[in-house]
Amino acid sequence: MNTAEPIFGRMIPAMVTPFDADLKLDVERTRNLVDFLVDGGSDSILVCGTTGESPTLTTAEKLLLFETVIDQVAGRVPVIANVGSNNTAGSIELGLEAKKLGAQGIMAVVPYYNKPPQEGLYQHFKAIAEEVDLPTVVYNIPGRCSVNMTAETTLRLAHDVEQIVYVKEASGDINQMAEICEGAPEGFCVLSGDDSMTLPLMEKGGHGVISTAGNVVPKKMKELVDLCAAGDWDAARAAHEALMPIMKGLFVVTNPILTKQALNLIGVPVGGLRLPLIEATPEQTRDLEAVLKEVGVL
Repeated sequence: MNTAEPIFGRMIPAMVTPFDADLKLDVERTRNLVDFLVDGGSDSILVCGTTGESPTLTTAEKLLLFETVIDQVAGRVPVIANVGSNNTAGSIELGLEAKKLGAQGIMAVVPYYNKPPQEGLYQHFKAIAEEVDLPTVVYNIPGRCSVNMTAETTLRLAHDVEQIVYVKEASGDINQMAEICEGAPEGFCVLSGDDSMTLPLMEKGGHGVISTAGNVVPKKMKELVDLCAAGDWDAARAAHEALMPIMKGLFVVTNPILTKQALNLIGVPVGGLRLPLIEATPEQTRDLEAVLKEVGVL
């Protein structure tokens, strides 16, 4: 069993991107959100992921976001910059810029739309990790990318590329996740990409979560992963069950629609969403308010 302590920790929120009333990047709200996440016990912060609406951010906005978060964190926790796309060269270029700004790590996702075979995935991630030369998270989410990176490919990367230190696994296949946990080299960590899979994955030897709910309930998500890491499984299951309403409730409609609405409701303003995402409906908001009350944050 790989018992290494993860270099980026176990509870990493995939931070939403705050916008102002004109849907422009809001630097002040970003700084406030960073403090909320760090004060809530986040081990690291992932910037510009899917939850951060990366598909609708320009390169200039991404760089400003990286710079703002790194400055506001001020060394309190590591910052991981999501630089991944379906363009290998473009991902490398953005990764090098993030590195110059002071990011401690990068993340890259399975290429979407162009649907590479497994060897293409291997070469893509290897090139990004080696060229940028920072600790790298590879991200498998077939529901958004239409390609599943197999356990075999993930383990190949883990063993062959020293910079690749984490996988964010959002395949939903616990058997695949367990296979990666069992075959991983020492120091390679397996994180859940789904909040609701955090406990099952950590029971199989996984190390934590890159979390959507961690935006809204960072202290509670941190408590859950710490209980799992300590092997206090009865308390961990109780914490997991208590969090299930928000783990499921944030995904009633496409993320991050309800994640941003939840933050707005609990007094951490992050603004609205850029098209093609749309605002929560009044009915969705009412249901979300009930969930937030149920988990004790509203």
